[in-house]
Amino acid sequence: MVATSTLKTKSSECISELVDRRYDQACIEKELDFWDHCVAEPQRNADVTEDRTSQQLAKMFENCLSRAKKTTLHCSSVLVPEKLTRRIAREVLRLASCEPCGLRGCVLYIHLELDKGCKQLERIVYDATVVPTFELTLVFKQDGTAWPSLRDFLFMGTCFAPTFRHVLKLSPGFRLVKKKLYSSSAGTVVEEC
Repeated sequence: MVATSTLKTKSSECISELVDRRYDQACIEKELDFWDHCVAEPQRNADVTEDRTSQQLAKMFENCLSRAKKTTLHCSSVLVPEKLTRRIAREVLRLASCEPCGLRGCVLYIHLELDKGCKQLERIVYDATVVPTFELTLVFKQDGTAWPSLRDFLFMGTCFAPTFRHVLKLSPGFRLVKKKLYSSSAGTVVEEC
């Protein structure tokens, strides 16, 4: 069923036509109630969809960090500041909002800035069926104020490699770099948060 502004909601004529086509009347009324709600409050529905997408992105960042802790970062745990991944997700959605395909046209590179430089953690293509229109590079930052724990000093040089860190703490700051792929005149946007 398609919701349009010209549809007369719950009119007996409309319902009887659908009942004649062997649709269940209770199901029809529920469907019409749903579309009435969508037409009446389009902004609220957009907010719900954006919030759901933001939560999915935040979860994607958390999963990336979880996978990287053993393979790339060589640590037993990564401490992420509260709401950091949600803040990043909102910023990513904001930067994607003015793109032709939105978030679906995004290729996302995730890095971690360490003392010795940057490490690439992952490359994510949000929707592989869409030709990418822009790239975002997310750079997590290590918390430089964190003191190494006593456990890290005890383990160093014994049973773990010298590059092993027991706990890696991320800073609440991050950097997002946006590069448009479809326009040679468009510059690169760097956002430091």
